Amino acid sequence: MKKILILTAGFGEGHNSAARGIRDGIRKVSPDGAHVELHDLFAETYGFRNDWARVAYMAMINRTPRVWGVIYRWLDRQEKFAVDFRVFFAVKNYLRRMLERMQPDVIVSVYPAYPHMIDELFGEDDMPKPKRVVVVTDSISVNAIWYRCSADYFLLPNEPSAAVLLEAGIPPEKTRTFGFPVSPVFAESGEVRPPPSDAAGRRVLYIINAANSAAPALVRRLAGLPEIQLTVTVGRNAGLKVSVEKIRRTVTQEFETVDWSDELPRLLRANHLVISKAGGATVQEAMSAECPMIINHVIPGQEEGNARFIVGTKSGTIATTHDAVIEAVQKTFANDAAQWREWSTNISKLGRPTASLDVARFLLSL
Repeated sequence: MKKILILTAGFGEGHNSAARGIRDGIRKVSPDGAHVELHDLFAETYGFRNDWARVAYMAMINRTPRVWGVIYRWLDRQEKFAVDFRVFFAVKNYLRRMLERMQPDVIVSVYPAYPHMIDELFGEDDMPKPKRVVVVTDSISVNAIWYRCSADYFLLPNEPSAAVLLEAGIPPEKTRTFGFPVSPVFAESGEVRPPPSDAAGRRVLYIINAANSAAPALVRRLAGLPEIQLTVTVGRNAGLKVSVEKIRRTVTQEFETVDWSDELPRLLRANHLVISKAGGATVQEAMSAECPMIINHVIPGQEEGNARFIVGTKSGTIATTHDAVIEAVQKTFANDAAQWREWSTNISKLGRPTASLDVARFLLSL
């Protein structure tokens, strides 16, 4: 039985989303043919201290994005990274014990710190060396930390991202472009979305970034647009949920609120338009659901490529102020939804809803 270890981290939901997609893809492709373990080594090693670090990281990238942009560009200029992760000796010791216990055939890293730790770990002794696969979750603006490491294969979400690695000198035989491993649910047949109209409605999904304190104000303005049917996701943020629920009780036009759930594939398929930040998972899931995007927040560095990909393929737009979002929504559905029809046609060519299944088959073949 093939033993596959998937390593993720909660510093950005895209990593966890990709890890879950791969795990679920393997279980679907080969229910009894592989033993799969998924671990967040930082969370399992540091516990509540990791939670504090995650909160600090999210606060920095959302409240002081320029600071993160400077750090991101500094990382991209580095040639070697292993020394930067020596401080995480507890994580590496935990990983060592895990490898000794599990003895995996394949290690899949969906967070860029792990391949460098494994480089250092494998350089210390004669441990059996499993196949090593790095799954890049960013598009186009791929930081060097992803690929300046040892790996047997690098899996990319799209061709422009693969081109970045090829230009950096990664041999083409080490790259595979399967797409971002979204949930296998996206590969299942679903209800066909009718074009927006008076009869079918003009359905808009607003996925709120949990750290966005200004989101309720945008919810109120979106709820005031009589021509749309609004759904708002509030995630696990209890305070945000209370704020949005207060708005829902005071506006004349009803809208739906949704907590965090596994319903995102259904919601993206059911809506004509999604408003959200340019997160790696969200952008790829929108493409797999053929749902055009209005991107209202872009984190400098890793999310810039995701935003460029949507705009460059004419599958949506960027609108980083509330006024710009409202204007973009209205323009999308104006003139018999001419803008939406163009975006919808274009984004339908981009999604790879079977990516997690394709990645699973590849990993099982190693």
